[in-house]
Amino acid sequence: MSAPTSTNWPSQTRVLPSARGPSSGESDGFDGVDDILRSWSEGLRPDPLLTVSEWADRNRVLSTRAAAEPGRYRTARTPYMREIMDALSPGHPAQRIVFMKGVQVGATEAGINMIGFVIHQAPGPMLAVQPTVELAKRASRQRIDPLIEECPALRDKVRPSRSRDSGNTVLSKDFAGGILVMTGANSAVGLRSIPARYLFLDEVDAYPASADEEGDPVTLAEARSLTFAHRRKIFLVSTPTIKGVSRIEREYEASDQRRFFLPCPHCGEYQWLKFERLRWEKGCPETARYVCQSCDGEIAEHHKTAMMASGEWRATATSADSLTIGFHLSALYSPVGWLSWERIARAWEAAQGSDEAIKAFKNTMLGETWVESGEAPDWQRLYDRREVWANGAVPAGALFLTAGADVQKDRIEIDVWAWGRGLESWLADHIVIEGGPEKVESWTALEEVLARTWTHANGAALKIARLAIDTGYETSAVYGWARRMGVAHVAPVKGVEGFNRASPVSGPTYVDATEGGKKVRRGARLWTVAGSTFKTETYRFLRLDRPTDEDLAGGARYPAGTVHLPSWADAEWCKQLVAEQLVTVKTRRGFARLEWQKLRERNEALDCRVYARAAAWILGADRWPEAKWQDLEAQVGIADPPTDAGPQDMPAAGVIRRPLRRGRKVFRSSYFS
Repeated sequence: MSAPTSTNWPSQTRVLPSARGPSSGESDGFDGVDDILRSWSEGLRPDPLLTVSEWADRNRVLSTRAAAEPGRYRTARTPYMREIMDALSPGHPAQRIVFMKGVQVGATEAGINMIGFVIHQAPGPMLAVQPTVELAKRASRQRIDPLIEECPALRDKVRPSRSRDSGNTVLSKDFAGGILVMTGANSAVGLRSIPARYLFLDEVDAYPASADEEGDPVTLAEARSLTFAHRRKIFLVSTPTIKGVSRIEREYEASDQRRFFLPCPHCGEYQWLKFERLRWEKGCPETARYVCQSCDGEIAEHHKTAMMASGEWRATATSADSLTIGFHLSALYSPVGWLSWERIARAWEAAQGSDEAIKAFKNTMLGETWVESGEAPDWQRLYDRREVWANGAVPAGALFLTAGADVQKDRIEIDVWAWGRGLESWLADHIVIEGGPEKVESWTALEEVLARTWTHANGAALKIARLAIDTGYETSAVYGWARRMGVAHVAPVKGVEGFNRASPVSGPTYVDATEGGKKVRRGARLWTVAGSTFKTETYRFLRLDRPTDEDLAGGARYPAGTVHLPSWADAEWCKQLVAEQLVTVKTRRGFARLEWQKLRERNEALDCRVYARAAAWILGADRWPEAKWQDLEAQVGIADPPTDAGPQDMPAAGVIRRPLRRGRKVFRSSYFS
């Protein structure tokens, strides 16, 4: 006998009290049974079939811990997100949903809504990936825990973490019919943890090039969903980074490239918002308004709410894969009250004069990639503008030394670089140790370089604060020597392809070393360096405009990052410094990517510069507070160091000031001998 359907149960339960015919207001003793049967019938009734956006509107409550506008979630606040979220619903045919976007558009909330929907409506194994494990833990505490705590529909699905054997930990949430695992793209183990029907890959452009050297994190994560065939959903979200390197741009360009078209309030013409049509009076960002591409009518920001309510997504290309759809949105669409056109205009004006600031604006505000200029500067121009100071001397503006060592078959080349505020730099010394790494004498000579001091223009004696040495040739010999010298002085480095501006140096990781002919497990610490990032930075610094002699006489300063080369640097060395060029190449799949290629055979000067720059990063020079810089200035004897100078405010370091002669002083610290 088949069980009665849920629609029959309510009519049957209602008969029970009326069969005895109680008078009004009397208890018949069956009220408890009636309630039980009614609850049972409601439990048998299936949940309504909702889309992700409908589920969010009905169930999601934004917590004060995770939202600037706490309270009931409303898709109407960000109407452009409705189609994106609905594509994440099981009934939609798309399997891969790509979202390339600017900031303040609500993209992460869409991913959180997807997680809540899966737990409540369509349970199954789900993998949520952040750039690092630490960020995954933070997202769990700040996003996922409030999602569950503030949503009654989810509280019953995921038991509190304080319960014994609840299955609720920071990086794992068990629920009926599924599990949510959160991990970082830097953890190959985490990416292999479970087969996953659902994937939420957040900020994919911040993922490392390889997860524990096991391959691309996105590829590893997507491999976990292959067993679910046509039932899987993959949501890739990110602000883009560098053209030719950006993962999210590559995925978007392979999709149908949807844009959100809005109607002009004056002529009704639909168009997608472009930054070049945002106009304002120079110096007056508060006058920002949008100019219609059809009627040239001026659109005030208060029109945006009504325009977005009538907006629609339109494909602008044909997807190579019908199962992949892509969306692009800039911060120009940010709802009124979040990120205004005035703030965007103000950010653009503030970015002028700095490539780094303009790049950040394009990435974060416009959701567009930045085109790196990897054209090699002219070596002759570098040679002609060399400055005069003695080999081995440290000019007045420098505050500490690092070195980069390149190990070759028959020699070890070392360049010693002096660094000042804003990463202004001077080549302090160039040393070649004849003899390959198989000779003990070579390592003894390199040890002597570490023990040397260089005389600062103010009389202080400086030692190399950190030496970064390449491990690409005779790796075991390098590890062994680095171990003997100690981690405080030497950093073995390994170069990897790709850009990573957020963290161009990662590590350290422990590797086996050899000492006294014996293998020492985890005896050395290896740092991984995204050389492309520092090469691009070096070329950008080399192209900086310099103040004229008249400007310098008037007190002008060199721009942050200026590279000063001494007169003793010969033509060959200058050619080596610009021996590579960034070019765009096509992969086998037809995607474009950036690659550094040699213009000439010898490039040791460029490599040593990259290693020395990595050493400065490892020391923390990119993150030092103002007090640290003032302390270094006091130690080298710079008189009256600027008290209000930030990282970009340098003393007039390139102008070789007459130093205060107080006699030779030797300072004792981790950076001086």
